[in-house]
Amino acid sequence: MTLQEGLGMQQIRYGLVGAGYFGSALGRALAALPDARVTVVHDPLHAEALASELGARVTESTEALCSDPEVDAVIVASPNWAHVEPVILAAQNGKHIFCEKPIALGYDDCLRMVEAADRAGVLFMAGHVMNFMNGVRRAKELIAQGAIGDVLFCRAVRNGWEEPQPEVTWKKKRELSGGHLYHHIHELDLVQSILGPATEATMVGGNVAHRGPQFGDEDDLLVITLEFGGRAFAALEYGSAFRWPEHHVLIEGTLGAIRIDLQDVGVELRAPGRRESFLLHRSEAEDRDRARIYSDSSMDGAIMYGKPSLVPPLWLQGVIEEELSYFHGLLLGGEPLPEFAALTDGSAATAAIATADALSLSLREGRKVRVAEITGVDGGRSRHSAGEEGR
Repeated sequence: MTLQEGLGMQQIRYGLVGAGYFGSALGRALAALPDARVTVVHDPLHAEALASELGARVTESTEALCSDPEVDAVIVASPNWAHVEPVILAAQNGKHIFCEKPIALGYDDCLRMVEAADRAGVLFMAGHVMNFMNGVRRAKELIAQGAIGDVLFCRAVRNGWEEPQPEVTWKKKRELSGGHLYHHIHELDLVQSILGPATEATMVGGNVAHRGPQFGDEDDLLVITLEFGGRAFAALEYGSAFRWPEHHVLIEGTLGAIRIDLQDVGVELRAPGRRESFLLHRSEAEDRDRARIYSDSSMDGAIMYGKPSLVPPLWLQGVIEEELSYFHGLLLGGEPLPEFAALTDGSAATAAIATADALSLSLREGRKVRVAEITGVDGGRSRHSAGEEGR
C-alpha cells in the first residue's frame, strides 16, 4: 500500500506491537476513535488480556503482525531497544507506522527506519507526545508570533529522587532503555523544536547515588549544555539523584520569557507590560490531575515509569488521544499541520537521537562533541552512535 493509496481510507485497522503500560493505553485510545479498529496484537507477555478487551487477535511474531492483511497501520510500543525491527518490517510490508519514543537508541538505526519508510512510501510518525500538550502548542505559537523576541536560552529540568524498586526493569538498564536521556527524550526534543538541531553538545554526570544490585546501571545525574551555532544555548538536567524535584522548561527571549511548568502545572508568558497564564493540558481537571500525581506520589513525578498493571492518569490519556487522533486523521485523509511536520518526516526523531548520541559520546570521552560527528555532515558516517557503543 502506498502513502497515496493509504491516506484517505474509510477505516483503519491497527496492529499493535507491545501491550504493556503505554501500548495498552495506545490500543484503548485507538479503539475509541471513529473509523479505527485494533485487529491484531503482539506481545509475548501481555497480548492476551488486551486483545480480549479490544476484540483483537493475538499473533505470535512481529513478522506475522506486520504482514497480516487485516492490518493497515502498525503501532510500535515495544520496549525502547525493540523498535527498529517492527518499524522496518512494517515498512517492508507497506504498513503505515506510529512508533513510540525514542524511536531508536542510535542515530544509524534512526536513519534505517526513516529510509525504510521513505522507500515504501508509508507514513512514519514519531511518538513525541509532548508536542501535543495544549500549553506547549500555545507557547510555540507565541514564540512564532514574536511575543518573546529571539529565543536566546532554554533550560529544561526533569529530575527527582527514586528509592529502590521491587525489581530492576529494562527501563533502568542503559543498553535496553538508553537511560534517562533517551527514555525521557521529550525535553530534548522540545528544546530542539524551538531552537533547531544543536550543533555542539556537552554532558557530565554519571551513576552517583544509585549503585548496587537493587538498581540498574542508568546514569542518575546528567547535566547537559547545548550550543546552537553560537546564536543560542540550552541547559538540561535529568536524573533520579535529586532530592528537590523539578520538572519544567524555561524559554528566555530578547523580549520576554515563557515557563512551562510540568510539576505545579501551567504555562506563563512574561514580557514587559504583558502577562498571560494558560493551561498545560486540555482542561483544568487534567492539569489538577497531573499536579496531584506529582504531589501525592511516592516517586517523584518527573521520573515515574508506568507499569502494565496501571491505567494512565487522566492528563496522559488526554494527550495520547490528541496525538493518535492526529495520526489517525492523517490516514483518513486529514490535512497535515506544519507544526507537526517534523514528527512525520523523520527529522525530529533523528535530530533528537543524533544529539543524544553526541551527548553520550561527550560523557564517555569527557569533551565537547560536535553533533556533526554523529550525523556525518562533515564527511563520513559516525561510528559513535549509542547503539554501537552498547547504549
